[in-house]
Amino acid sequence: MRIILKRTFDIVFSLIGLIILSPVILIISLIIKLKMPGAPVFFIQLRVGQNECFFKMIKFRTMVASPSTNCVSVKGDARITPLGAVLRKHKLDELPELLNVLSGQMSLVGPRPDVPGYYDRLSGDDRKILELKPGITGPATLLYADEEEFLATVSDPIKYNDEIIFPEKVRINLEYYYNNSFFGDIKIILKTIFLR
Repeated sequence: MRIILKRTFDIVFSLIGLIILSPVILIISLIIKLKMPGAPVFFIQLRVGQNECFFKMIKFRTMVASPSTNCVSVKGDARITPLGAVLRKHKLDELPELLNVLSGQMSLVGPRPDVPGYYDRLSGDDRKILELKPGITGPATLLYADEEEFLATVSDPIKYNDEIIFPEKVRINLEYYYNNSFFGDIKIILKTIFLR
């Protein structure tokens, strides 16, 4: 019953969100097109979804096209455009993910989906979080809302992310796995909306 309720909520509110925010999505799309001519408006990246199924997550483009394989970004990263920095600060680059929610690949609330490679590091009970549908927001997302700003202050952002932040996110997501509820998800959504 809880799964049906969560999915119904995801469908209804992602659809409402897409309708209400369609003018904002259109304006952002046009600005990206003007500021980065020739570059795709959307950034589509392979992520690991529920039960280890891969899916293509869609976001607004915030970086210049780059062959870099570094998945850890920090505030001031040379790859991030000035417009992209604004979009990322206010999480507006995440709006197209409502399409992923509507299609059933993601949920409004859940662990953030990792790129292939990171999920390989999970072992034992930690792999239980792969049973959850990934979300646009979640408890770990809230805790690390200013992750890029913080990583910009450490000497080795990739190492710090891999050794400190990633394990902490896994712990928080596993706690969510065991304790998530519909009303708990509502609280997370409200905290996300009013975070900034």
